[in-house]
Amino acid sequence: MNEDLKVNLSGLPRDYLDAAAAENISAAVSSRVPAVKPEPELVVNPWDIVLCTSGTLISCENAIVVLIIFHNPSLRAPMFLLIGSLALADLLAGIGLIINFVFAYLLQSEATKLVTIGLIVASFSASVCSLLAITVDRYLSLYYALTYHSERTVTFTYVMLVMLWGTSICLGLLPVLGWNCLRDESTCSVVRPLTKNNAAILSVSFLFMFALMLQLYIQICKIVMRHAHQIALQHHFLATSHYVTTRKGVSTLAIILGTFAACWMPFTLYSLIADYTYPSIYTYATLLPATYNSIINPVIYAFRNQEIQKALCLICCGCIPSNLAQRARSPSDV
Repeated sequence: MNEDLKVNLSGLPRDYLDAAAAENISAAVSSRVPAVKPEPELVVNPWDIVLCTSGTLISCENAIVVLIIFHNPSLRAPMFLLIGSLALADLLAGIGLIINFVFAYLLQSEATKLVTIGLIVASFSASVCSLLAITVDRYLSLYYALTYHSERTVTFTYVMLVMLWGTSICLGLLPVLGWNCLRDESTCSVVRPLTKNNAAILSVSFLFMFALMLQLYIQICKIVMRHAHQIALQHHFLATSHYVTTRKGVSTLAIILGTFAACWMPFTLYSLIADYTYPSIYTYATLLPATYNSIINPVIYAFRNQEIQKALCLICCGCIPSNLAQRARSPSDV
């Protein structure tokens, strides 16, 4: 009886005290064991998945073009060198999009951000510059048709390649060398860590190159129409045949330039007027069509070419279809 009084002086039931003692013991034990915090779930942005998928398709498609041109010694004319430059630039752009996705979710650091954005800027700049170089080459091949196939043309092509890749690499190195917004977020553009000034320079440069390409393609259209008319007169073609050939050539040029403008113009204009405070969905929505241009480029510039088609057929089936072997180049093949 006395023991019971000593133990239960509070007047509370014994069962309640036993439960309270058990809770105190468990609390003391848990306080000594370090708490294990649950790891945060990795949330992947669907837009990043789409960009990574686009980069994978770009890489696979342009890798085929690069391998075809690299393994065929006959494809060493200036035109094929420029097409190879375009395919290489788009290949690096696709790899850059894939690396950006991997680094963004698996290896996050300032260094990886700068290297990735530098690769993407350099590769897409080289892609746009290669498109301009191809346009210049097409204009020269038509305007100086008699003297185009000369040693001077090859030298001029190599000079263009060195200049365009040198310029593109310099643009890609700017964020790595310190021209970025990692230290001052208020200067960020729609693409972090590019600064607003850097994005503006890239956008204005694109608009300038687009205007130059537009002018060159207008001149090319005039030359194509004149050549088609001369061929029609020499071979006594009907006026309808001349009209069809000319219309096909002009339509091809319109598709080439229209596709280029539709892919790049939204992101270019958006980069000029927006900054980091704008919703990121607008950046993704305008950047994604720009990546599609690197998907379309091999179709327009490489796989439509007769020589590349023959080389691809030789690799795939070991033969050249008769329709490719007997097909003659027409003025519409620009």
